Amino acid sequence: MPECKIPFTCELCEKQLSCQLDQIEHNKWAIAQRMKEITYKIVVMSNKGGVGKSTVTTNLGVALALKGFKVGIADADIHGPNIPMMLGVEGKRLKGSSGGVMPLEVMPNLKVASLSFLIEDPSMPVIWRDAAKWDFLCELMGSVCWGSLDFLLVDLPPGTGNEAISIIELIGKVDGSIIVTTPQEVVLLDVKKAVFFSRDSNVPIIGIVENMSGLRCPHCHENIDVFKTGGGVKICMELGVAFLGKIPLDPGITEKCDSGEAFVVACPSSVAAKAFDEIVNKCEVFVRANREAAEKATEFREVPFLGKVPVDPNFVEY
Repeated sequence: MPECKIPFTCELCEKQLSCQLDQIEHNKWAIAQRMKEITYKIVVMSNKGGVGKSTVTTNLGVALALKGFKVGIADADIHGPNIPMMLGVEGKRLKGSSGGVMPLEVMPNLKVASLSFLIEDPSMPVIWRDAAKWDFLCELMGSVCWGSLDFLLVDLPPGTGNEAISIIELIGKVDGSIIVTTPQEVVLLDVKKAVFFSRDSNVPIIGIVENMSGLRCPHCHENIDVFKTGGGVKICMELGVAFLGKIPLDPGITEKCDSGEAFVVACPSSVAAKAFDEIVNKCEVFVRANREAAEKATEFREVPFLGKVPVDPNFVEY
């Protein structure tokens, strides 16, 4: 925007009501500036609640940070922002700066922003229409000073509705989606919808994670298939999607999430923690390979607000 160089979205600007400039275009510009500093943008999604999507996002983010990557977690689950609780920072507040809103640094290399940091009582429901949700998501992407990051993980709410569509639109180019499921058939039906949604949105699918996949009995040490098993592999073969791994139903994961401690830090030698590490490695390989392949195969051109975008072979500039 040649007329306005304020580096955050209009919702936080004191001149918003009197400003005569194009606020929609300015917001696009502000978000594009933030996204330019982030190497890889990944959305974590499911089409059904209760599958452990936020748990997976939290532990993947911490695991990436432990590997030395600079990571941000954007909690876009407006009606159930649970990631701050899982990281032990529930009740904290975000601070403003001349450049926007500063995310909360919960550990070295890991920053988090969530609606939970902005509401007085976390037990009160967020009763918003789509217009209010859009404003918040613009602030989350464009007003939060994410800085230079290797990975931004966006924890989407369940479903394929307004929030998911808006986040993908605001980011501009998502490097991949991770779809979380549990093994039972009723959830696997919804996984297909998430896969088709990613494809229709031109978001590369990194793969599917099967959460709560079997419980090891603490007495006889036999494996118990509480929610069946193998459904994730089956759906991946059916849809031609990569299977990222199984995370067992470990009571320790629930315990650590409730106490605000990431499981991969608390129990690094456990089967579940090793599964998270393996998933992280696969995600890293996927986004790097996908980016390299796209850069080799695609010609780019500079576009205002968006930076480099792929050239349409049928595009003619007049």
